[in-house]
Amino acid sequence: CSPSPMKLRDAPSACPALWRCLPCPPAELRLDLVLSSGQSFRWWESSPGAWTGVLGGRVWTLRQDGDRLWYTVYGEEDEREEGEERDGCPAKALKLDAAETDRILRDYFQLDVRLSALYRAWGAADPLFRKVANDFPGVRVLRQDPVECLFSFICTSNNHISRITAMIERLCQAFGRRLCCLDSRPFHAFPSLSALTGADAEARLRALGFGYRAKFVSGSARAIAEGLGTEGLCQLRSAPYAEARRVLCALPGVGAKVADCVCLLSLDKAEAVPVDTHVWHIARQRYGVALGGKSLTPRAYQEIGDFFRGLWGPRAGWAQAV
Repeated sequence: CSPSPMKLRDAPSACPALWRCLPCPPAELRLDLVLSSGQSFRWWESSPGAWTGVLGGRVWTLRQDGDRLWYTVYGEEDEREEGEERDGCPAKALKLDAAETDRILRDYFQLDVRLSALYRAWGAADPLFRKVANDFPGVRVLRQDPVECLFSFICTSNNHISRITAMIERLCQAFGRRLCCLDSRPFHAFPSLSALTGADAEARLRALGFGYRAKFVSGSARAIAEGLGTEGLCQLRSAPYAEARRVLCALPGVGAKVADCVCLLSLDKAEAVPVDTHVWHIARQRYGVALGGKSLTPRAYQEIGDFFRGLWGPRAGWAQAV
């Protein structure tokens, strides 16, 4: 369905005091391309050009205007005035520490990475990239919470973006803390690790339509809780890429592609290149990568990743996202 008409709440001009902006030209970030590309499944185009979603346990609305990235943040329901109606009443925009909210957004979109310079380098090394990139400026890689990223991508096997998004929404509603309500739509935080380790978690997930993935979600939650812990998972950001990938692949439901998605999108492994059958066919048909066999074997997977790392350099995973 098409987005709803512009809501007054989604426009910075409606209440300038509750909106902030960061300098960010479209060549460095295109919200519409990044937030709809399947990197994250928590964002919704609440009105044309305005994206509302959950980040860092808060609900945000983002939009771009020229060379500026505008944002506002909403308060949790328990932060409202006593006696205010809860259901059906939009949350109030919240005045948070400006330096902190700027830091959260800069970190999430990795705005310290100069994307336009990377595009030029990738284009110089790869004529096919240069041709494609003209139509897709501003595609950058998000830096997500590792727990949310891992369990979101466990749900992506044999799936498509709209269905994954609906599954993650049901997961958050069933296991996550309710944050606020906008336009009669409730928003929830992503579940904590402990919320997914309950004895009945798998059965509840199956009832929510997760199918065989229910076992993987609950099983990985228990494995992390009994092993690495949330802190250990986050510490994989400082581990070598091969080690982080090995640790992830030991978890239930995590294969090479899911591990590479988590490495790239939450663990700072910019060299990780997630390979699926589409990327495999592109490597063979467009780049002439000669690989034996008629299926994407583990060896072929590794060779394709190595090929693109050799072509695009240390941020090959970013180039692949484009």
